[in-house]
Amino acid sequence: MIWLRKTALVLHLLRGLVTCAVLFPWLGVSSRAWHIRRWSRRLLRILGVELEVVDATGAAVHGAARQGAMVVSNHISWLDIYVIHCWQPVRFVAKSEIRDWPVIGWLCDKTGTIFIERGRKRDAHRVLHNITDVMLQGDLVGVFPEGTTTDGTGVLPFHANLMQAPISGGLPVQPLGLNYLDAATGQPTLAAAYIGDTTLLQSLEAILRAPRIKVRLVIGPALVPVSGDRRELAGSAREVVVHLSQGAAEQALDAARRLNQPGSAIEPEPATAAIS
Repeated sequence: MIWLRKTALVLHLLRGLVTCAVLFPWLGVSSRAWHIRRWSRRLLRILGVELEVVDATGAAVHGAARQGAMVVSNHISWLDIYVIHCWQPVRFVAKSEIRDWPVIGWLCDKTGTIFIERGRKRDAHRVLHNITDVMLQGDLVGVFPEGTTTDGTGVLPFHANLMQAPISGGLPVQPLGLNYLDAATGQPTLAAAYIGDTTLLQSLEAILRAPRIKVRLVIGPALVPVSGDRRELAGSAREVVVHLSQGAAEQALDAARRLNQPGSAIEPEPATAAIS
């Protein structure tokens, strides 16, 4: 019954709060990552969301190599963060307003989210330096370059501002592709989409009442910046993410091989400053 799942969700959120408040100050990086991954997987189970994580060849994936990189993905739901955490805990860059969300905002803060005040150039410069530093220390930093959520039927142009961080650090970009499907039919579902004027509580209610959902996370091949042009890098990353999110694995692999060759960057689409 749905009220049992709501009760389990409340208890799980409380467990997350206690873990962050009591244990995290005493834990090392690997132990924190273990707790974040386990908590995220349990969250998906409570919400009735199945998870499949594969690479572009279709092989199962069980985590990322310990190397600093910028993780980029299409953005459909607030659940995207926890889906990616199930694969590998990532320090996400998010708009500062999320910090004020009840419970979720506090958890994001305590699990390493890097908040940015949109529209403030000075803050964007601060965040760029912060991102570069933590990636050079071996952390993965997650960005949703579309700048907003969509219904998952397409991928918006990628904003390029934060792409300067991997260029400055000489670090790779790791593309991901997300799809939410009806677990019974395999067809796309909008149940998890966090779009329009939907509130967080309304989104939770929709997910809990929907038929069982399956989320597919596809890990693409890493992209190496081949020029100092962040717009070119953003366009290249978007091309691979589009293929991954559409299930076009061969095209994603071919695009990555081509884009990793010097002088092969595609013409980027116009981008403006926005962070989600």
